[in-house]
Amino acid sequence: MTRNLKEHILQTASGLFYSQGIKATGVDTIVKAAGTTKMSLYKYFPSKDDLILAHLQKSGAEMRVLIMNAIDSRATQPKQKLLAVFDIFEELLITPEFRGCPFINASAEFAEEANPVQQASAEFYDGFHKLLTDLAQQAGIANPELVAKQLLMLIAGAIVTEQMKRQSGAMTVARQAAEKLFEVPNPAKS
Repeated sequence: MTRNLKEHILQTASGLFYSQGIKATGVDTIVKAAGTTKMSLYKYFPSKDDLILAHLQKSGAEMRVLIMNAIDSRATQPKQKLLAVFDIFEELLITPEFRGCPFINASAEFAEEANPVQQASAEFYDGFHKLLTDLAQQAGIANPELVAKQLLMLIAGAIVTEQMKRQSGAMTVARQAAEKLFEVPNPAKS
């Protein structure tokens, strides 16, 4: 039961943080929604900051699994895998539950560079950048790190655009821009 209660509190807090915002969601709200007590919450998460970081860790792990499983099920070639990332995010953006990227949202709420929440958000994007760089490298794309940064900017920009204006088609446009990036001749192979 102990493990289940901890997971239940984290699941409840994650849902509230994502739907209402981290700073707007108080411990009392989490306790009430989870049907538990503050004492139980603080037993597993000594502070709200610990709960926030656990939420980001959980969200990051879930997002990595989702991305990797979707890439593997949709494409075999590295360039197609890179484009499949856009398709995955397109599907996430059109869900009624979509409230933006939990890492962009957390980063906006905790903007101080040294803040652990800001750092946890940056770490997720560093890992995502590495994934895109690896795929770009496998695809033989010139300057894979730069292209991965460009792809990451396209994805993040589309997420924010869709968050501000639903059904904007931003991820489709971002995918089209990514396709154009791949059309640029590779000077290293000329």
